[in-house]
Amino acid sequence: MSIGELLQERMLFLSTFLRSPGQVGSVTPSSKHLAQAMTKVVPWEQVRNVAELGAGTGAVTKYIQEAASKDTRVLLFEKDDVMRKDLCLQYKDYPCYTDATGLKFAMLYEQMDQLDCIFSCLPFFNFSPKLREQIIRQVLLSLKEDGLFIAFQYSKQMQKQFSQYFDIQSINFVPLNIPPAFVYVCTKKKVVYDELD
Repeated sequence: MSIGELLQERMLFLSTFLRSPGQVGSVTPSSKHLAQAMTKVVPWEQVRNVAELGAGTGAVTKYIQEAASKDTRVLLFEKDDVMRKDLCLQYKDYPCYTDATGLKFAMLYEQMDQLDCIFSCLPFFNFSPKLREQIIRQVLLSLKEDGLFIAFQYSKQMQKQFSQYFDIQSINFVPLNIPPAFVYVCTKKKVVYDELD
């Protein structure tokens, strides 16, 4: 990425943050260190269906694209119109949808059964309790039994709620990000999976 493109990406992110701080959560895109921390834990040779929630300017999407095989199908979700249009131009092979609460609907439309991995760049703690529950339920319904839910947050405030639904395999601190972030690597709790089915 050229310096001009990098500046353009940062300005887009900042302007989006100023318009909707509760939806974005930060003034700058995720760093490569954070993107790598999220994607390196995935057994990509076993992954066929992936979703990224809150794809933003594609900071994590870029590393998903680099790691995924040519057969891996990727769904993107981004609420902001400007960012979503830019993602559609950058990642033409990745269908991009507006709302993560419609994850199951998007999968049905794309004829995808279950997801091997879901990445989340959403600022969950900024959301209302109702919206958090809606998105988490979509994740649980969409993720296969042994699939991975990988989410970054800027604090550990979501740890308690995540642990109600997921077995947290690890929480990895990434200091080289603005602000520093925590990467949650989770799998579905079997009891929750049974209740939803």
